[in-house]
Amino acid sequence: MKDAHVNLAIIGAGPAGMSAALRAKQFGLSVAVFDEQPTPGGQIYRDVMRSRSQKLQHVLGADYAAGKNIAQPFLDAGIDYYPGSTVWRVAPGELSWTSKSGSGELLADRILAATGAMERPFPIGGWTLPGVMTAGAAQILLKLDGVVADDAVFIGCGPLLYLIVNQYLEAGVKVRALLDTAPGTNWFRAAKHVAGALCSPSYLMKGLKLLSNIQSSGVPYYSGVESVRIMGTTKVAGVHWNDGRRDFSLECENVFLHQGIIPNINLTMAARCDHHWDDLQACFRPVVDPFGRTSCDWLVCAGDGAGIVGARSAALSGEIAALAIMHDLGFLKAADFRRETVPLLRLRRKDQRIRPFLDARYLPLARFRSPTDPQVTICRCEEVRREEISRALSEGCPGPNQFKSFTRAGMGPCQGRMCGNTVVESFCADTGSSPDAVGYYRLRMPVKPVTIAEIGGL
Repeated sequence: MKDAHVNLAIIGAGPAGMSAALRAKQFGLSVAVFDEQPTPGGQIYRDVMRSRSQKLQHVLGADYAAGKNIAQPFLDAGIDYYPGSTVWRVAPGELSWTSKSGSGELLADRILAATGAMERPFPIGGWTLPGVMTAGAAQILLKLDGVVADDAVFIGCGPLLYLIVNQYLEAGVKVRALLDTAPGTNWFRAAKHVAGALCSPSYLMKGLKLLSNIQSSGVPYYSGVESVRIMGTTKVAGVHWNDGRRDFSLECENVFLHQGIIPNINLTMAARCDHHWDDLQACFRPVVDPFGRTSCDWLVCAGDGAGIVGARSAALSGEIAALAIMHDLGFLKAADFRRETVPLLRLRRKDQRIRPFLDARYLPLARFRSPTDPQVTICRCEEVRREEISRALSEGCPGPNQFKSFTRAGMGPCQGRMCGNTVVESFCADTGSSPDAVGYYRLRMPVKPVTIAEIGGL
């Protein structure tokens, strides 16, 4: 595939990437889609095309099954699709990729990053012990193979956590307890967004039903959790927590953590796109216009990778981004561009009315985003503890990028994905500076681990 050329290369086959590919193909563009997973769907619709038992289909729910309405047309459209392929370098007009069957380079008039979201790190005492996973990882096991962990404790907050607990309950799996870390004070933050939330009654009803099911299921439910530690030496032995009034503890062998999702920005950061800190979602996100255009004229961003929007809006943003690319490349006249995008923009605005309410209601406590315990590990790859930030600051370290030289934080296999936000917010906590002033890791290509042999093979 070396020196092959397409009008549009898309990275990611989730709802945004698939929808963008379908719309671009409809208007006659040549399209190539790369995705690391063996089947399309992204995280939200992972492995959605697989045949499943009736029970598992019921457990995963109608919203998950709706992914087939995008995935099947995507597979049938004759789009150049490269599953199991990792894009490790992007540059103006080209990208490099690798897979089990080989590697290659591709020339492209435009590149669309539909890299989606990742779970926000949840650095607490004991989170590196065997037996601890993210709730999203637990859901992946359920989607792929129907594998579950009985008698697990779920800790955190947010719609996805409550959805996964409900899926476990629907599957007949015993849940040991749910520790809800959403601060009660968040209700005051969310109150000013209630009007918008009431314009999205279907989302509200789904959320209320999830919480009602959990509370009526008999699962021990603890709200207002302000501090938590996972106990154990060689593996999980239990959980200890406090709700501001009393201490609690229970024995368990499995713990699933979740405190929301954030954009996966490594690719857009490495491409040198402009980014800014979003206070409501507490994360960095690319600076994009309403059509997904970034500060790099060759790179467009759509879906949760440009800011958390959810599956429906991600699909709409993929279509909008594809239309903008067609307009910019001269495939679509201005009048046609307006006619096609105006209704899509209207639908996306309508779908997003509840987002400010959700972001405010489920913003995690600052102490869970930036741990106060000096012994808590913040960079799992390089085993860097929280106290090392304070030490580096006392030695003159000016920010997260230089912190890599002091400790190697952010230089492991995950390339900062699992520690970047924690390091930034910890620097802010210790210095009183804003995240935009502190900055983020200076990321470079390759954006994913790749061997010298694979690079040399090009």
